[in-house]
Amino acid sequence: MQVSSLNEVKIYSLSCGKSLPEWLSDRKKRALQKKDVDVRRRIELIQDFEMPTVCTTIKVSKDGQYILATGTYKPRVRCYDTYQLSLKFERCLDSEVVTFETLSDDYSKIVFLHNDRYIEFHSQSGFYYKTRIPKFGRDFSYHYPSCDLYFVGASSEVYRLNLEQGRFLNPLQTDAAENNVCDVNSVHGLFAAGTIEGRVECWDPRTRGRVGLLDCALSSVTADSEINSLPTISALKFNGALTMAVGTSTGQGKIFTSLEPEHDINDVCLYPNSGMLLTANETPKMGIYYIPVLGPAPRWCSFLDNLTEELEENPESTVYDDYKFVTKKDLENLGLTHLIGSPFLRAYMHGFFMDIRLYHRVKLMVNPFAFEEYRKDKIRQKIEETRAQRVQLKKLPKVNKELALKLIEEEEEKQRSTWKKKVKSLPNILTDDRFKVMFENPDFQVDEESEEFRLLNPLVSKISEKRKKKLRLLEQQEPHEKEEEEEPEGKPSDAESSESSDDDKDWVAEVRRQRRLLQQEEKVKRQERLREDRQTVLKPQFYEIKAGEEFRSFRDSATKQKLMNKTLEDRLKLEAKNGTLSVSDTTVGSKQLTFTLKKTEQQKQQQEAVKLHRQERKTLRRSAGHLTSRPRRGRPCH
Repeated sequence: MQVSSLNEVKIYSLSCGKSLPEWLSDRKKRALQKKDVDVRRRIELIQDFEMPTVCTTIKVSKDGQYILATGTYKPRVRCYDTYQLSLKFERCLDSEVVTFETLSDDYSKIVFLHNDRYIEFHSQSGFYYKTRIPKFGRDFSYHYPSCDLYFVGASSEVYRLNLEQGRFLNPLQTDAAENNVCDVNSVHGLFAAGTIEGRVECWDPRTRGRVGLLDCALSSVTADSEINSLPTISALKFNGALTMAVGTSTGQGKIFTSLEPEHDINDVCLYPNSGMLLTANETPKMGIYYIPVLGPAPRWCSFLDNLTEELEENPESTVYDDYKFVTKKDLENLGLTHLIGSPFLRAYMHGFFMDIRLYHRVKLMVNPFAFEEYRKDKIRQKIEETRAQRVQLKKLPKVNKELALKLIEEEEEKQRSTWKKKVKSLPNILTDDRFKVMFENPDFQVDEESEEFRLLNPLVSKISEKRKKKLRLLEQQEPHEKEEEEEPEGKPSDAESSESSDDDKDWVAEVRRQRRLLQQEEKVKRQERLREDRQTVLKPQFYEIKAGEEFRSFRDSATKQKLMNKTLEDRLKLEAKNGTLSVSDTTVGSKQLTFTLKKTEQQKQQQEAVKLHRQERKTLRRSAGHLTSRPRRGRPCH
């Protein structure tokens, strides 16, 4: 825990120290805590309280149980449970978040304002709805009595979105060109917006009219203040019914205390009713600070009060950067023993504190060769750095061992040669992180049996041998450079030209030999495949016919497949030839196509059945008519 003090206000940084990776096992974490003092002394209030790259905004839910933070990359939101002191859930988003707000007491209702003008609503289960505002937004506030969301941004209008009706209402027209921040008073519902002109406009949501205007830019500038531009409103917050805090971009106001972390701050959040301060920084780790003057520690980390009280009772010794601690022996070596008791030396424990500038001046006068010693130390450090950059492998990698051995030999050849003074040093592939996967992943293993490698291998080997020969020739010619005139670059000698021609002939012969070997191997493989095909026994294959289709023969299916592969013109000609297609000219000069569909066997059977049924009906009608036309024969009367 790091302690700083400004204006007699102590600030305890609870997030300083080393952070352990998530993928480390518990056993390794315990081992690091035993070995490393910084890891052992660090305080981790919430587990994994960080973002992958950068944290942009951070807020606390109204019930104080959850801490929500957004960051990148990829854009996401993380929710931490203070009761469990760990991560509760994480959700990825489509774009970066400008700001967000929790509408409920917990995380069940959240509204996100994105940098691409989208407004995203989340429920307890996840994403719920998304809409868009006309201009880019910078801040928004929620008015509970009317269920209205007020959005301010790169516009003079304040957009209103009613969540009860689910639609946008008429916006509020301000006198400013753009608005930066806004807030709603939780007591009487007054809406306030901070402008880039340094003014605060207050509106009544009931009448939708402006009720007040406060010019903070002119009132904050005094005769003693030094500013380069007009102060704009960068922060705005209500505290109770009658108090409002306003922050400007130029920093006018009385300083209570200040924080100076190593990285820039993107957002600040004060834990409700406590002295804990949460910051979103330009770093993966989020900041946690405890200021006892502002209030007590939260309930879920109440032990901080006892810890800070113990630190105040037993203050630790502090070494200042502007002072140098020296012992009495150091003063005798510098000849400054006569300053003991004077204001230049302050007694502290077994030595003294003296101004660092005075120490450097006196040391330079006593030891004028200090610069030479400093120069030698720097040269020694440079040599050690270059030695560390060399290839230092105790064993070859598991993947591409031959390639690694070749690179090591080339590096050693360069180190032994004197010609390296004239060549600019290049980074080594073995020590470069961009190529380390090539020696770790088996997918990058060089296949020496492939056709490409066997054809290119003669060229690669000849080039490496040629390079080594040139290197040896240059090493031999280097002592005679002053006596003999160098040959113009780009014009090789007769010996080099003859040697290069011989190398080219050898390379061509080697490539031809490799091609013949490849052809022979391919011929052997074809013979083996042919032998396997002869030995295989063909088994009958069964095919399933779909319902409503008629199977004639495999020849018809092959003919149908060939017909589908033909062009439209060829198919039309074939259909016209078979009589299923007729082409005729119309009166207006266009073409008319008439298709006659072929009937399947099932359709023919249905037509035959219908025809037979009609004939039976006709026969029955005729027989019925014949019976009704006969005269009735009655009995004779007696």
